[in-house]
Amino acid sequence: MDDGPPKRKLKLVVEYDGTDFAGWQRQTEQRTVQGTLEDAVRELLGETTEVRGAGRTDAGVHADGQVASLALGSRIPAGGFLRGINSILPGDVAVVDATEVDATFDARFSARGKVYRYRIWNHFVRSPRHTRGSWHCRAPLDLEAMRAAARVLVGEHDFRGFRAADCDRRNTVRVIRRFELGRQGALVELEVEATAFLKNMVRILVGTLADVGRGKRDVAAVVRALETGDRSAGGVTAPPQGLTLARVIY
Repeated sequence: MDDGPPKRKLKLVVEYDGTDFAGWQRQTEQRTVQGTLEDAVRELLGETTEVRGAGRTDAGVHADGQVASLALGSRIPAGGFLRGINSILPGDVAVVDATEVDATFDARFSARGKVYRYRIWNHFVRSPRHTRGSWHCRAPLDLEAMRAAARVLVGEHDFRGFRAADCDRRNTVRVIRRFELGRQGALVELEVEATAFLKNMVRILVGTLADVGRGKRDVAAVVRALETGDRSAGGVTAPPQGLTLARVIY
């Protein structure tokens, strides 16, 4: 029986505003990024295929550079696929790049690291223009204290004290390559690069640093959370809307 020519693999770079999505992963009766992309592929090409993401962003989390891969039987050129799928996708998600890759490429398992960005609106008055993309923290933040705490997090550590309660990863050791903080006016931006992240790890790290910045915790508490794995030694889980998956490293 002739199954036709072998399927080809496409690598996609996807941008989305996560506000109105229930996260990346397809869910029954929920609007998700993966589901939206798979439905668009089916409408464009008549093919049912899995669009595999490099990471499963949570509900409300955004992406500038999420990477996905999919296998297609269609011979449509990558440029034609890019134009076609963006004509179908809704306004809060777009495929910003599409390239043909080797069949062995996998968006998740081929990744060598990820970069996340978190934005905090640090002003006593909320900002309507930043509501969908930042966490509103009214109390002044001491960035130097936050940078000191961030420095102790860089390197290889067991981050079991900085993960969601329902995280099921057996190996909780991760390597943070860099953790940078900056401010432009009232907007504070944190950017962290690591080999991989545990569930809610970035949001818990940000919440912990914000507590340090507000004087609620000190660097010693961050060290204690690292050494003991005690979740209570860390800070709150920062809300999802400030978080963006900026880039996936291959």
